[in-house]
Amino acid sequence: MSTLLLVRHGLTAMTGPVLAGRTPGVHLDERGQKQAAAVAERIAAVPLTAVVSSPLDRCLETSQAILDAQRAAGREPAWHVDERIIECDYGDWTGKPFKELTKQPMWKIVQSQPSAAHFPGGEALTEMSARAVGAVRDWDSRLDADAVWVACAHGDIIKAIVADALGLHLDQYQRLVPDPCSVSVIRYTETRPYVIKVNDTGSDLAGFAPPKKKRQRRSASQDATIGGGTGGGTV
Repeated sequence: MSTLLLVRHGLTAMTGPVLAGRTPGVHLDERGQKQAAAVAERIAAVPLTAVVSSPLDRCLETSQAILDAQRAAGREPAWHVDERIIECDYGDWTGKPFKELTKQPMWKIVQSQPSAAHFPGGEALTEMSARAVGAVRDWDSRLDADAVWVACAHGDIIKAIVADALGLHLDQYQRLVPDPCSVSVIRYTETRPYVIKVNDTGSDLAGFAPPKKKRQRRSASQDATIGGGTGGGTV
């Protein structure tokens, strides 16, 4: 079963006041660079099989920091750019201040019924969710059973992927909050995905390193733990 570390990109000058969306040339600012270095150091405790990134600069720069830390540890994970985990196409909303967007009639729909939201000149949130979930499940099917890999993406993308893994309807995904350079962990198995961490910004990730090769009981890899697990991200 592969383990996915979902990483949101670090802060940019636009993060917060403006809906950056797919605006080109949005780079990590000094704060974001420090965040990327910190999350890369945390993830360096885990040998990665692959790093998959959104093609937008802020994700490329965050994923590059993760790759650099892996290489410093003597590893060379595969690196891929996947258009399917690019930010949502917010269309006419792209680049607009949130103080303006909150006054739009569709703002309430985005908040209360995301499955009905279709951004003017852009895409529907259902379309965004479908491509993002399809991407991570596609990568999971390609990687080895014990692979640990990173997908570096955006807030709404991560919320959609985690909501799917939790079995939540898209209308519930606004209950999830991925902070900049947070790590959310999902372990995919033949039976179901397991959500192990959401919006983690500081814990030790070493427990997610692939186990040494040994024969395991089926219940250790596929079945849900009855009564509660041992913690630490291991099974």
